[in-house]
Amino acid sequence: MNFKSLSVKAKLSWSFGVLIFMLVAISIFSLKALSDANSQFSNYVSGIEVRARLAETVRTSVDRRAIAARDLVLVTKPADLDAEKTEVTKAHEDVQNALRQLSEQVKDPSVSDKARSLVAEISRVESLYGPVALNIVNAALTNRRDEAITMIDDQCRPLLAQLIKATNDYSDYTAGRAKAMEEQSALDYSNKRTLLIATCLIALAMAIGAATLIIRGLTQALGAEPVALGEVTQRVANGDLSLVRGADLAPAGSVLALMGAMQGSLVKLIGDVRTAADSIATGSSEIASGNIDLSSRTEQQASSLQETAASMEELTSTVKQNAESAAQASSLASNASEVAAKGSSVVGQVVETMADISESSTKIADITGIIEGIAFQTNILALNAAVEAAPAGEQGRGFAVVASEVRSLAQRSSSAAKEIKDLISSSVQKIQTGSGLASEAGRTMSEVTNAVARVNDIMGEIAAASGEQSRGIEQVNTAITQMDEVTQQNAALVEQATAASQSLEDQGRKLTQAVSSFRLGTEHSMGYATPVTSAKAPPRTQVKPRPVPEEKVVNGPRAVRASAKPATSGSTSNAEWEAF
Repeated sequence: MNFKSLSVKAKLSWSFGVLIFMLVAISIFSLKALSDANSQFSNYVSGIEVRARLAETVRTSVDRRAIAARDLVLVTKPADLDAEKTEVTKAHEDVQNALRQLSEQVKDPSVSDKARSLVAEISRVESLYGPVALNIVNAALTNRRDEAITMIDDQCRPLLAQLIKATNDYSDYTAGRAKAMEEQSALDYSNKRTLLIATCLIALAMAIGAATLIIRGLTQALGAEPVALGEVTQRVANGDLSLVRGADLAPAGSVLALMGAMQGSLVKLIGDVRTAADSIATGSSEIASGNIDLSSRTEQQASSLQETAASMEELTSTVKQNAESAAQASSLASNASEVAAKGSSVVGQVVETMADISESSTKIADITGIIEGIAFQTNILALNAAVEAAPAGEQGRGFAVVASEVRSLAQRSSSAAKEIKDLISSSVQKIQTGSGLASEAGRTMSEVTNAVARVNDIMGEIAAASGEQSRGIEQVNTAITQMDEVTQQNAALVEQATAASQSLEDQGRKLTQAVSSFRLGTEHSMGYATPVTSAKAPPRTQVKPRPVPEEKVVNGPRAVRASAKPATSGSTSNAEWEAF
């Protein structure tokens, strides 16, 4: 990535970003150095110094205890003995307490093994020397001075020398450790100071380099001072398009060089606009003159279309009346077909009723035959009863009289049954004859119904054809009316075009006057061509569109026709010019 190819925003962002990064890095490094120094100091104060102080306490307490034990052997007064005993006890407790704290301190993980071994050596010698010192104190308090002196010479002095040597060794080690830490701290301070100075110098060098690159980049990008660029812009805003001073010497792609190129383009553009404005003014006056003639011819065409529309309206009215008459005939034929269908249905029902009556009469005849047979059998039985009652004499006379009456009734019933059978047979024959006639009438009514249905279909087709003719003529009439409206709209559009051309001529004149206010720095002979004065269009008689007759809906198939949409007047859009 080339730094020169970056935008001003990117250059400033990179430069200040690097400076901020270096500042943050320096701050972090400084804080880290302070933290390390503080940690070392805290370690010294809380660790080494405390342990050194405890070791010194052990040594001074050991000395106090040894001196007090020796004095117990030498003094004789009870008060002195008590005082020295108290001192020995106190010094011994101090030794134990300080040694115990020192042992706890060396358990810290930061303490070296060397320090732990030295403290362990002090504890070991103290574990041997402490009991000896207490034994000397007990011997002195029990008036065994000779034994106490012997213990001091033989046991106490060698152990005391070892204990003092152990404490001195630990103190020397602590002092050496403190000196090493001091030297390391001085070395760290020197290294970090050098690194901090180097970082600051690098940040300063980068800031100077970034400032130099940004200043140079901005100077090359602008090509001149912002004040000079503002003056050039103000001259262009005031219409002064004269040569931009210094643009030819400015770096390629700079603002000043681009403004010089813009000045050249604007000079060429204004010259072209002047020429085009003159051409527009001349052409618009010619268009206005042609539109006047076109408007006159369009009015004549609108009058012819109006006459044609009136003739088509009369033809439409006649065809519509024929269609309505055909529709009425079709309706009457349909009603006749319905009446014939009803009559055929009634005759069918009569035929079915006659068949039921014939069947019932047959059943009655059969029942009458059965009655006649019963009467005959009754007569035979009565005769047999009379013959059987004759030998009985007086006893059978009453039974014979009854049998005779029964026989008489049976004969009369048989005669009546025969008469009924004859009458029913005659009725059945007449019913069969009437059923045949009814069936013949039903067939005749069916033929009449079918004939009326065919007539109805034919009348429906005639009515549908008449309706189609009526709708077709209405559609033609509508199309002519729409053509009339479009022609009138075209006439109005022509008038608008005439007005627009005159307005265009005025605008061209104003445009020429507007561009003439620019100072191009060079004299261009661009005289304004006087346009041809266009004649005013004569007032046009407004032809009112004829109202479209309302279309009646007639049952039947309709002819599908794409109706032409009228053009919208009152606008000078591209769609209107295309329609025109």
